[in-house]
Amino acid sequence: MDTIKNSKSLSILVITVIYILASVLGVFIYVKLPLPFWASLLLADVASTVFVFIFSLIFKNASVYDPYWSVQPVIIAFAFAMFSRLTLASVLVLISVTYWGIRLTGNWVYTFGGLKNQDWRYTKLDKDTGKFYPLINFTGIHMVPTLVVYGATLPAVFLIREETGANAGSFIGTFICIGAATLQLISDIQMHRYRKSGTKGLINTGLWKYARHPNYLGEILMWWGIGIQAVSVMPSRWYLFAGAIANTILFFTVSIPMADKRQSSKPGYSGYHARTRSLLPLPKRSA
Repeated sequence: MDTIKNSKSLSILVITVIYILASVLGVFIYVKLPLPFWASLLLADVASTVFVFIFSLIFKNASVYDPYWSVQPVIIAFAFAMFSRLTLASVLVLISVTYWGIRLTGNWVYTFGGLKNQDWRYTKLDKDTGKFYPLINFTGIHMVPTLVVYGATLPAVFLIREETGANAGSFIGTFICIGAATLQLISDIQMHRYRKSGTKGLINTGLWKYARHPNYLGEILMWWGIGIQAVSVMPSRWYLFAGAIANTILFFTVSIPMADKRQSSKPGYSGYHARTRSLLPLPKRSA
């Protein structure tokens, strides 16, 4: 076990095998359930998450779940595309999800230090919640993100299944998705370079000079772009925006506050907070 945990390559290999098995389990459950496709997909997604959660317990590291966020939508989108007639609208949504998924998964691979390391947020939750951490781990770290990303991915699934044509909204949504993923790419590269330089304290260069969380803005916009692509060609399914709304709420109520609280202990944070926006990388007028 220690040999795997201490090796980045072995850790990634093990996680890859776990995700392949989780995908096989999900497909099996989806095929066997006599329910509407969206309900079967939901239960298959939940079952796959439980499978990954079990290995999080085995390795005593909730970061086994980290790639699920970026891998799940790509697998789901292409699984449905395999059994649907491809249209321009579905090709655009597949391009959007694939570009985003490759970028985010690549960033995970780059930053992943092996199963000996765990995301600081999970370690903090473990410390803060004590005996309730197993419940927090299952619900807050694993299941809630799965349900949120399921909801955010569902518009793409509907669009692919219904084999709709494209319109102006398809291209607008695609532009938003590609722009959002590129925003994440640029902000992550800038952060990696800053950390590699050995500079201590708060990053105050590039996009981060004007926004504290430009990468989070990209993640939020990505799923609004997917929603726009779907609802623009299926206006009666306006409720598919629910996933993007839930994702936005998750970032505003959990991710951003946790990141801000962690940064607040660093020298100069109050001034940095005053002169930078939370998400939008634009100068403040007061600054």
